[in-house]
Amino acid sequence: MVWIHGGGFESGGTIDPNFDCFNLVKENPDVVFVTIAYRLGVMGFLHLSHLSDGKDYQDSQNLGLLDQQMALKWVHDNIAGFGGNPDDVTIFGESAGAACCSMQSLVKGSQKYFKRLIAESGSVGLTRSPEEGAAFTNKLMAKLGCKTVADLLSLDAQTLLDAATSELFLHQIPERDGRILPSEPWEALANGEAKNIDMLVGCNKDEMNFFVSSFGLEEWDKWATKRKSEQFDHLPAEEKTLLESYMSQFTGSNWEPDSRLFGQSWFIVPTIKTSEEQTKGGGKCYTYYFTPESTNPITKCGHSIELPIVFNQSAASGDAGREYDATFSKTMRKMWIQFAKTGNPSLSAAESPDGKAKEWPLYDTTDKMVMVLDEFNIHPARESEVKIVDWERTYWVTKYHML
Repeated sequence: MVWIHGGGFESGGTIDPNFDCFNLVKENPDVVFVTIAYRLGVMGFLHLSHLSDGKDYQDSQNLGLLDQQMALKWVHDNIAGFGGNPDDVTIFGESAGAACCSMQSLVKGSQKYFKRLIAESGSVGLTRSPEEGAAFTNKLMAKLGCKTVADLLSLDAQTLLDAATSELFLHQIPERDGRILPSEPWEALANGEAKNIDMLVGCNKDEMNFFVSSFGLEEWDKWATKRKSEQFDHLPAEEKTLLESYMSQFTGSNWEPDSRLFGQSWFIVPTIKTSEEQTKGGGKCYTYYFTPESTNPITKCGHSIELPIVFNQSAASGDAGREYDATFSKTMRKMWIQFAKTGNPSLSAAESPDGKAKEWPLYDTTDKMVMVLDEFNIHPARESEVKIVDWERTYWVTKYHML
């Protein structure tokens, strides 16, 4: 099992103690765990080919993805020496790492290095167009007073990173360049380009609340206002009306309508969209909906709070602020491992930590079955029963990728 870390494509790393696999190995000594690094931010996702001296930088916009591909190749070529099976590799990740796992299923040449993927709160929707990539580069160049790649290369790395963080926060993401990534990744999934890769994908109930809590209410309001001015305000009137109608139902806190909007467009709708398109393409997809809440009244069941469960680490000092039920946690991990081993996360009564069978149905485009990861009641349900997405008012937002 190969972990690809998250961090918005701008931060994070294999050194993060939250991704220490010691407890996973101790619990699953028959599994080999690997964590991999890749270039981030401006070093991994900067569009340069449109510049006057950019012809030699045709891949710069997706170097991070190519780094991951090379790491997967290394695992394929060498993992037998560590007791692993190169023909039975599952990649798994969360947030940007989940998006990267999903994208690797469409990156030319990557599929031969793995057979399954687990994507926690991330999808091929976390991408930009080449036009957006060029515009972001131009914005950075103006900030730095640069006109060419040579000008950029003359700067020290810290100056470049600081400027990119200031100007391009959450815009330094993979690009639908038509070369490394398909120009239309949703269409590629629907056409069966990843049908040979088994998928387990899911999202958390209150995804964007994590960002509200971590930014702080004042900074969140500034960010959401700016983001809406860049994206939302330019939508056709009828689309804005649909989203405004969706947002109007959330009246508890003044930050919640924006949090729900971006949670749907960035993470929740794309999870169901992945399930739909992968299934249409003839592939297998298992889908989950994670619902346990943290002690933080803002974070609730926010982005990434499931990670301590996955890595078998304490959640008391993290975003959850408490320990999860031990049997629930062990069951969830067992399903992740079962999927990696067999391609099916279902557990028999003998395999399930609570002694009760957990039959996880495949997602299908009729019943749209998901597994609800409720802390005290793991159970399958139709999406219509759980109401994960709003099919009329928000499902269409994936055409804009990151709204």
